[in-house]
Amino acid sequence: MKILFFGDVYGKPGRDAVKVALRKWTGPEDIDFVIVNGENMAHGHGILPEQAQEFFDLGVDVITTGNHAWDQKQIVPFMATTTRLLRPANYPDHPQYALPGRGSTVVQSRRDPSKKLGVIQVMGRVFMPSLDCPFRCAEAELERLEKANVECVLVDFHGEATSEKQAIAHFLDGKVGAVVGTHSHVQTADERILAGGTAAITDVGMCGCFDSVIGVKKELSIQKFLTQRPVRYEPAEGSGGYGCVIIELDDSTGKAVSIRRIREVAVT
Repeated sequence: MKILFFGDVYGKPGRDAVKVALRKWTGPEDIDFVIVNGENMAHGHGILPEQAQEFFDLGVDVITTGNHAWDQKQIVPFMATTTRLLRPANYPDHPQYALPGRGSTVVQSRRDPSKKLGVIQVMGRVFMPSLDCPFRCAEAELERLEKANVECVLVDFHGEATSEKQAIAHFLDGKVGAVVGTHSHVQTADERILAGGTAAITDVGMCGCFDSVIGVKKELSIQKFLTQRPVRYEPAEGSGGYGCVIIELDDSTGKAVSIRRIREVAVT
């Protein structure tokens, strides 16, 4: 099976770029599953229900998020209406305070319903909010998917530190088909297949205006660094681009066959 995974979508330039990329890659590459990290879709701050639904209607199978999952309050009740919008699985749960949404799911291919893919999202703890252990949480989610006879699994690891991203890829090597990093918005050139058969990349990059500072207007980012005062970030304007990977997994074993990294300016 083939999986097309897009890194963090930042604002309207990112949304528009992904729409172009979907038309370019899904058909010619015989893509079975499309996954998008959408935590910055809403003007750089979270995701709105109508945006999630629009991308589901465009053929996206799963939308992952991250530390900005809760930025738009409208998304919380929407999470209860779908199994295809994920938040990090390792947010702490407590019986007194219900944890919205879910951290993993299983989807069927629209091209071939016999193909199933499990998707897990966990978030790192280095330079990030202090959540439950992502390593143990990913392992627990994987055990649950294995009981449901899901062979092919992809993990979106939303984290800041490259060391933590690489560590969890090695920790899960041979147990999942792919571990892809998100959050830093800068694509890394280290896509590879690990010894146990897991495809990995430290960060897929972002979908948004490349003439920016990780999607933000350059002058605003520079102002914050110069003054050290609070500055409200706004998405950079202009042509969007996208960072994504195409991963092929062996349907029978769940092991990776190939991983291809792509970073392009969207051409309408």
